Amino acid sequence: MNNWTQRDKTAIWHPFTPLEAMEAPLVIDKAEGVNLYTPEGKRIIDVISSWWVNIHGHSNSYLAEAIASQARQLEHVIFAGFTHKPAITLAERLLEILPDNQDKVFYSDNGSTAVEVGIKMAFQYFYNKGISKKRIIAIDGAYHGDTFGAMSVGERGPFTEPFDPYLFSVDFLDFPEKEKEQQVWKHFKELVETDEVAAFIFEPIVQGASGMRVYAAELLDRMIALAQANDVICIADEVMTGFGRLGTLFAADQLSHKPDIFCLSKGLTGGALAMGVTTCTDKIQSAYRSSDLMKTFFHGHSFTANPMTCAVANASLDLLLSEECDANRQRLNERHIAFMTKLEAHSMVRNPRVMGTILAFELNTERDTSYFNEARHHLYPYFIEKGLLIRPLGNVIYLIPPYIISDEDLDYTYSTMLSFLDEYNDLF
Repeated sequence: MNNWTQRDKTAIWHPFTPLEAMEAPLVIDKAEGVNLYTPEGKRIIDVISSWWVNIHGHSNSYLAEAIASQARQLEHVIFAGFTHKPAITLAERLLEILPDNQDKVFYSDNGSTAVEVGIKMAFQYFYNKGISKKRIIAIDGAYHGDTFGAMSVGERGPFTEPFDPYLFSVDFLDFPEKEKEQQVWKHFKELVETDEVAAFIFEPIVQGASGMRVYAAELLDRMIALAQANDVICIADEVMTGFGRLGTLFAADQLSHKPDIFCLSKGLTGGALAMGVTTCTDKIQSAYRSSDLMKTFFHGHSFTANPMTCAVANASLDLLLSEECDANRQRLNERHIAFMTKLEAHSMVRNPRVMGTILAFELNTERDTSYFNEARHHLYPYFIEKGLLIRPLGNVIYLIPPYIISDEDLDYTYSTMLSFLDEYNDLF
């Protein structure tokens, strides 16, 4: 254990990491493109975009210059009673690329807070209108964040168990895998038609942390249509799926009926700085337009709309909306699909799937696909040793790389994964 590792162990509490009986974390000295480098010079290819945020690669000079330039002019200002050009520009640009029904942008700090804002916006909408609607529908297995509102609408399990007594009540639908679609639709319809439901929150088309689980856009479209017909506010958590991950700029671009509220983060700044955004329709705002001060949306953060963060988000949009980035996303999708044919033929692979720039499959071992599946304890160190950052979700192996990843690095990643599958029984 080197000096920096020991100092880390003494001073830092890492996320999702036991305080005892875990391998010491790797020190990363620098990063460039898709590569992370340890002080000893070991190269690790980041094929999960460092928790799905880093869509343009590390240490991108265009993003870095946007931060530096803004820092020299205005690094921060309170956003209550003040505004600034980077925030105005970013809001306008987001509304240009989001579905046409989105009309206003509310800034916060990260994905969890973007979800908190969305939930509070929806509940207060009915409160301000004097309508009693107190129920909320969510899909089982979802991950919406680790703050209390976000935990409440996410999967209940070992991660939330210490806090379950403090979480609010939620009507959970079963995950709508193909064989359960009719059952889920019937349950959803029964709930919505009670006229007691305020909101329906979902990760559109792909559930991320539960194992990159894909469900039918057609079913989600029907659910949104029915919900909106019954005055239920639809909240799309596009924290992971937004900014090109599923091929389209937003997952909702693949739907005919558009959600009322969007929650955004992760790829919003290209992974450079933390930021959350919640957008809503004009209808949502209508309940807040009042001379009655008590109908104000009393929510805010110290670093709301930080100018440096807004500036780098604008720079990230420049890159995202370029022809080169679009071509890279198409290339990634095509390469994944071609590789999937090899996975489909492998006896150790179950349920390979590709959605946009995401590739995922399960190891064909025990049926347990939870986060605590024993396989994950072997997979992560195996791939790190091979120079790949792959952080499995239970026995689900997935790739969600920066859009700039080269064909050469993809080929190495694919071949290493195949070698692992061939060697699996002997290795473990």
